[in-house]
Amino acid sequence: MSKFSKFLRALALALSISLALSLCGFAGECDEIRGRVLRLHVLANSDSEEDQALKLKVRDTIVETAAGLFDTAGNEAEALEQAKKRLPEIEAAAQQRVYDEGYDYEVHAKLVNMYFNTRQYETVTLPAGFYDALRITIGSGEGHNWWCVVFPPMCVSAATQAAELSDVLEPEQEEIVTSPQKYEVRFKIVEVFEGIGRQFSEWFGGREEEPLTSADAK
Repeated sequence: MSKFSKFLRALALALSISLALSLCGFAGECDEIRGRVLRLHVLANSDSEEDQALKLKVRDTIVETAAGLFDTAGNEAEALEQAKKRLPEIEAAAQQRVYDEGYDYEVHAKLVNMYFNTRQYETVTLPAGFYDALRITIGSGEGHNWWCVVFPPMCVSAATQAAELSDVLEPEQEEIVTSPQKYEVRFKIVEVFEGIGRQFSEWFGGREEEPLTSADAK
């Protein structure tokens, strides 16, 4: 083997190691991001035009009901605790909106830890993986969903002192979620590996969605 060939192999190995270390660091930051935000997930009864329109009306009611809910939360654990206390109120408000619109679908609200693909919300992109979420299911919940981030409050009204993204995430993490074009390839790689891990979890008795207990929400 020529010296040049050895050099190319050494260079390729060095680049591979560098990429692996970079991805490990990126994956670690993604894991931190997942543990610092609380998401809202609203599932429609079906994909019919009427049910999708109802989903958005229920969303509006939830956003209005949750206005200011997380103003005093300093982190995701505190946001979960606030959501847990108000869960019956949120569910009742959503249920009443469904009745007011002339439907008899049952509405269920619960706090879960569930899987999300890579999702973009306005200027923020969140990596794939399992997140804590306030989940609202209308009827059978078989329609397309709507989601956002409720902590830090990005889709609900909040007081000026409420936590913002920069208060919740470290600078490196904030750059990741606000500069998706810079990390596009790594986002996709993380999504692939998270998807594989999710599949194995399902095969070996893992969960697609895990209800959060009171202890989990503290």
